[in-house]
Amino acid sequence: MNHTIKSFTRADIAPCTELYVNVFNAKPWNEEWSYEIAEERLRDLYMTPKFCGLTLYDGKNPAGFIGGNKKQTPQGVVFYIAELCIARPAQGQGAGSVLTDALEEKLRLEKVSGIYLITSRDGPAERFYLKNNYVLNNNRIIMKKNF
Repeated sequence: MNHTIKSFTRADIAPCTELYVNVFNAKPWNEEWSYEIAEERLRDLYMTPKFCGLTLYDGKNPAGFIGGNKKQTPQGVVFYIAELCIARPAQGQGAGSVLTDALEEKLRLEKVSGIYLITSRDGPAERFYLKNNYVLNNNRIIMKKNF
């Protein structure tokens, strides 16, 4: 894969929105994202205070992106991954690992002390993160309340 990694900018929102819809509306996620809702999600993410994101381009087309934001804690600054999206043809080809490695390198240089994320249990995303040396955090649980 011939790829280029760059910082996620406002100009990346439109091409990454198209990528997001194509990826998450297909197997194994089978979600129902409209372009407009996905665009709002990525625009909101980009506008989040302390946002940090990277895009992976294969030529002129985005092959993936990762983004989230930094938060201060008593133990130092941590990073929360909000989105990782890899084009279907690039999945299983190392693109996700390239992006997470680049993000981790950038965050280490910025003295970030750790990374957190939320993902589905027993799915391809959990397997990906475990393969890339992420571990389950036994000190945290995810809770929700529907309205």
